[in-house]
Amino acid sequence: MTDPAPWSRAASGALLLDASGHLAPTIFAEMTALASATGAVNLGQGFPDQDGPDEVLEAAREAISAGVNQYPPGRGLPVLREAVAAHQERFYGLSPDPEREVLVTAGATEGLAAVLLAFVDRGDEVVAFEPFYDAYGALVALAGGRLRTVPLRRPDFRPDHDELRAAFSDRTRIVLVNDPHNPTGAVLDAETRALVVELAERHDALVVTDEVYEHLLFDGRRHVPLATLPGAAERTLTLSSAGKTFSVTGWKVGWITGPAELVERVLAVKQYLTYAGGAPFQPAVAVGLGLPDTFYVALARSLQERRDLLAAGLSAAGFDVSPSAGTYFVIADAGPLGHHDAAELCRRLPGLAGVVGVPVSAFCHADLAREHASLVRFAACKRTDVIEAAVAGLSAMTARP
Repeated sequence: MTDPAPWSRAASGALLLDASGHLAPTIFAEMTALASATGAVNLGQGFPDQDGPDEVLEAAREAISAGVNQYPPGRGLPVLREAVAAHQERFYGLSPDPEREVLVTAGATEGLAAVLLAFVDRGDEVVAFEPFYDAYGALVALAGGRLRTVPLRRPDFRPDHDELRAAFSDRTRIVLVNDPHNPTGAVLDAETRALVVELAERHDALVVTDEVYEHLLFDGRRHVPLATLPGAAERTLTLSSAGKTFSVTGWKVGWITGPAELVERVLAVKQYLTYAGGAPFQPAVAVGLGLPDTFYVALARSLQERRDLLAAGLSAAGFDVSPSAGTYFVIADAGPLGHHDAAELCRRLPGLAGVVGVPVSAFCHADLAREHASLVRFAACKRTDVIEAAVAGLSAMTARP
């Protein structure tokens, strides 16, 4: 495995220490601090700037007032586990047992940490698509494993199937799939989904899916969990969370669903991480999961409109914009503007345009980082006026002689 890009070693995840031997900050901490210090519009970190549904917020307030403020059960409050099970049945036809096949976590990231620590031993390999969310590589390294990645390349960020096959071996313990995909905004096609399951079966690997953007798909797309494919359910752990769907990223409430024996092993690790958390938020998230279909339709439509606004503005400013099929994010190539080092550009963007973005190279090892060196990830999960202000700043920057 190659060394990560120098922008942030922790972001690439293969190495947790910087050149001085200290733990390196994530790319999100670094860029959010830059936005705070400069007052720039933060299109770097993926968090909304508006609150979620009133029903969900009120349910949290009611839970606090009712005294739901102490440790919940380690598996999570029954009301939320039952709501998660009902959500999986309602949207995907899956029927997890809320008593044994659902586990509430402190966000999807803690869930992923518990999964990797439960199943990955030193020398085991984890297959994932690259670019990848920064925590993936870091957590695999903490578990003692080795991350093997399959590159996603422009224009559509679809993996080459031969490269996917080559990434698997007898040492593969887990294939970790983020769909819809952060940072590229890509959604897996049916052929790739089927191949992932086929390879997992052939190599007796677990399938671990990060589906936190499951309700944020565009242009009429529908999310297809890998657990719904033939032969996949018995080897799949599905992770998701409330933060993205209900615009409550600070609540850190997530969940895992899957076979009872797999969930039990994850629970055994989780009890030594957070044990439990977010007591008053758990019944509130249960309310959110039960919201009508109109909420979910409006959620995707609203974000699609803001994606279109941001993409159009970036294109008008001279960036080459990749299509985004889902998530919060839009990928823009600054190469046509003469900026071939997006990491350097992102350091300068607050001064040049009053905007913060994130270089895609921060999600890559060195080889792919070079291929993606001119790409910037911008977040569209902001108010329309904020996006318009960001686009105006970028347009003014590119209009200067």
